[in-house]
Formats: sequence, structure tokens, C-alpha cells
Amino acid sequence: MTNATNSKFPLTPIRRFIQDLTDGPFGSSLTSSHYSNEGARVIRLGNIGSATFRDLDEAYISLDYFSKLLRHEVKAGDLIIAGLGDSNNPVGRACLAPKGLGPAIVKADCFRVRLDESKLIHRYAAWTLSSSVISQQIRTLTRGTTRTRINLDVVREIQVPVPPVDEQRSIAEFLDAETARIDALANSQQRLLALLSERRAAGVVTAVSGGDHADRQPTELPWLRTLPSHWQEVRVGLVARMGSGHTPSRSHPEWWVDCTIPWITTGEVKQVRSDRIEDLHHTREKISELGLANSSAELCPQGTVFLCRTASAGYSGVMGTAMATSQDFVTWTCGPLLNPYFLLWCLRGMRPDLLGRLAMGSTHKTIYVPDLQMLRIPLPPLAEQAKIVDAIRSQNREIDALTDKVRRQGELLAERRQALITAAVTGQFDVSTASGRNVTDGVQA
Repeated sequence: MTNATNSKFPLTPIRRFIQDLTDGPFGSSLTSSHYSNEGARVIRLGNIGSATFRDLDEAYISLDYFSKLLRHEVKAGDLIIAGLGDSNNPVGRACLAPKGLGPAIVKADCFRVRLDESKLIHRYAAWTLSSSVISQQIRTLTRGTTRTRINLDVVREIQVPVPPVDEQRSIAEFLDAETARIDALANSQQRLLALLSERRAAGVVTAVSGGDHADRQPTELPWLRTLPSHWQEVRVGLVARMGSGHTPSRSHPEWWVDCTIPWITTGEVKQVRSDRIEDLHHTREKISELGLANSSAELCPQGTVFLCRTASAGYSGVMGTAMATSQDFVTWTCGPLLNPYFLLWCLRGMRPDLLGRLAMGSTHKTIYVPDLQMLRIPLPPLAEQAKIVDAIRSQNREIDALTDKVRRQGELLAERRQALITAAVTGQFDVSTASGRNVTDGVQA
């Protein structure tokens, strides 16, 4: 990775160019009660991209309250720096407040900076602060690689490479143009990923609804229009035994000793959230045989299908071994007429309907047990269920392989973009003669 010592431009603490620096209001100065549907814009961390303003996640405060927070005001062209970050959005990244912003303030964990542009122009500073050079420095200034928050004192001490102003302007114009090309490709890839996801989901629905059969009849299933004429549609409870989970009382510590029984909680949902995994074999938490015996939890056999109905409602999987669940789940142990994996893909195919029609609640969605007791699915002959499951797996393997390839291309584009920024702001090439498509060879981001 290019570091600050490789810069061909002199390094200077940014405090020498700062005319005005402020952070966003903290604590009771700005709470949820102050927000309104219109008025002055509140610039938040999510709006700060890598030298790019992300016009999303809009939030406002009233103009009357805005008049009391003018110390935090943001105007078009101001430099905005992120005071908090993570692995995907590094702390210290910066962007410019866009034209036409209107009245606005920065929120907590954001900084608004005004520089002496006769010495350091905002556009160039935004690119520099979004480079690997600065992220390396911040790790040093904060004395650790895991800390992701900086304060005003750290901001002032960031050393930026400072070429002559005319060269700053040329670098900024070069990066504006070259990263726009990269960003356009990245956006195209994001659209392709969305289309692949839609195609995968549509393929599942087509398969479990017998889309390759021409002789069809209307269905009463709310998530399908027709089914093959020789198929049935049944309530799941008629072909599978439904169960639910429970949590042994924590007030009996002896029930939580020698825990050996795998126990599915909402923490396990992330394993099946992508729908790439069908079977759950391991759980982070376990319960004991004594806890199981003294609660309403039950030990379900391998092959039992589970569905989360609370915090991560709608996600499902198949038990790869005998397991119990918390009360956040319902289970179905399939009888001889129902393939558990066919049921699994039905549940995944109908997830939008489950969440849209049955899930209740605004913040945390919950699907209630009585609704799940009435759940209905298509039911083809057992042999056909197995063929459908195989077809879904084959289709998904192809789409997933393509998805992985597109994601990797996106990662390479992001690496190339970062390498280009770092090389440009440290003077590793002459932007007046270079093309961004050629300058990143040998540069490590």
C-alpha cells in the first residue's frame, strides 16, 4: 500500500489550512424528537462516501430549530469528514456538500471544515482524505487498528500531501473523471447483482409452482396464480407435524449445565439468510437435557424444517441433526407425502408474501403462530418434489457462481479506485499525461 512517506508532495498538518472546523451536535442537542418531514437537512455519516456525497437517507429538522444550531451549519462546497467508520466505510473519508443543498447541518460523528482555498482546495482535500494515505495515518493517530472514531484534535493533526494549487486542481479534475468511469461500472455491476437475485428468486417460485407444466388451473394460494392441474394444494399441518420452541428458564442455573443439545436462536439466522445453505448443522448455543425436560422446547429430528417468525422473520432452513429451537421459531417435521427440502423452497419462495401479508409490526416483524397453522403450499407427487428440489439446486449453483464472479469484479474495481486515488494525491504519476486505465499497474491499494 502506498504510504505517506512515498508522497512526492510535502506533507502538512491540515490545521494550517483550516479557517473553520466544527463537529455535529451531540446528546440532547439533537434527538429523534427534533426531526421533522421538511426544513433543514441533517448530513449524516451515510451521506459521506469516498470523495462522493451520497444523496440518500434524507433527514430534516425544522427551520426554527435549525436557527439554534447555526454553529453546525453546512453550505454547498464545504468539506465534510466522517468521524466514525468501519471496514467498508473508513473513518476520515470526506466529500463536498453538494450544490443546491439548502439549509443544512452536520450530525454527530461528522465534521464540517472550511479551508483557505488559496492554499488547499476543498475538492483536492476530499480526494486526499479518502485515500489510503490518510486511513493509515488515522490508525497511527488513534493508536490502534480497531478504533474507528476520531475527534477534532485528530482531524487537525492529519497530514495531507500539498502540491501547488494548480496541480491540486488538476488532480481533482482527473480523479473526478476517472473515478466516475469506475463508479459507472460499479453501479452497472450492482444492477446486475440485483437482477441475478431477482432471477434466482423467480426461478424458485417457478419451480415450486410447476412452471414447466402447461395444463394448469387457478389456485387459492395468495402468492401464486396457477398450479399444474394434477397437483394438490394443502395446509402444511396436514402433511407435516408443526411444533414450536421455548427457552428454559434462566432462573434455574442448573438447567444450563452440561448443555449438549443444539438450540436454534435468532443468532443462527445469518447462516441461512443468503438462501445458499439449506442445512443447519451447528449452533452457537445449546441447552441441556434437564433444561429440555423442564421447558416447552422439544427435540426435533434431523430433517425438520424451521422458520423464524420474529426478529429475522421469514428465514428458514433444515435441521442437519436433531435440534431444539427457541420460541422465535416454528418447525415442521414432514410426513411421508412431503419432502422437507420441497417445503423449504416453498417457504423461501413465499417469503415476500409471508412478510407482506402475515408479518405484523413496524420495527420488528412477527409472524404469529395461528397464521402459520393455516399456511398452505402446493403439493406435487413425492417423486416430482425431489426432481424440483434438484432443479432448484442446479439453477442456483449457476446463478450463485455468476454472482460470485460479479462480486469479485466489484471488489477489484473498488481496489483499483482506491489505488488510483492514492497514487494521484501522492504524485506517483503526472495526471496531465496519464490515463486512469493505465496508472494503477503495480500500485497496491
